[in-house]
Amino acid sequence: MNLFYSPEIISETIHITLSEEESSHCIRVLRMKKGNKIFLTDGKGMFYEGEISAEHSKKCSVKIIRSIPDSAKRNFNLTIAIAPTKSIDRFEWFLEKATEIGCDEIIPIACRHSERTVIKTERLNKVIVSAMKQCLKSQFPKLYEIMDFKNFIEATGRDLKSRPTQKFIGHIPELSESEFPPQHPPGKSLHIVCKKGENIIIAIGPEGGFSEDEVALAVKNGFTAISLGNSRLRVETAGVAACTIVNAINA
Repeated sequence: MNLFYSPEIISETIHITLSEEESSHCIRVLRMKKGNKIFLTDGKGMFYEGEISAEHSKKCSVKIIRSIPDSAKRNFNLTIAIAPTKSIDRFEWFLEKATEIGCDEIIPIACRHSERTVIKTERLNKVIVSAMKQCLKSQFPKLYEIMDFKNFIEATGRDLKSRPTQKFIGHIPELSESEFPPQHPPGKSLHIVCKKGENIIIAIGPEGGFSEDEVALAVKNGFTAISLGNSRLRVETAGVAACTIVNAINA
């Protein structure tokens, strides 16, 4: 089964023309013909069943037969703010997995220890679209432009699509030699403090971690410092772990 993405669809839509990219995939790659049934998503939590009314590799026309609400759509909003990795491939891997597992908003953040402060959102959005279609998801995570950490903290109470009621920042203080090897990570564990059914935002820092000043600023603005388990995780792994824990709690 293949899923096509058409963000222009609304519940009253009768006919839709697929984008050039989706048309090419449908007609050239999959070799679908007039009369074939296809399924689409608007990326906002709805599926649609359609029938190809005009096969064209650049502007394929589809007649919408019915809309199908996604019964698996979450009743809470999850936002992951994360520092992009130096290797963009690792960040793309995170975007794929976060989309597969379930995430509503992704905010790339530039921190004091960041190794990457520039990203190309157009390319990254294509990665998200591909993951959404591959896993038959109806929700397209909103990817923000990269944001300075301080501006991000200010935006958490003002600009996000759904203001979080729980705000967490991943932070494990540096261990002294007397504490090595660590037995249990300091701080609160996300799976213990996260409440079911509430909007949540989780900030994941760069490879060097958040600076103490950044953590202090976050805590001052209502964030709780948390750990994600007994292991020290790479950035993209921490982001995936956070998505997994929150979705498991809300399953």
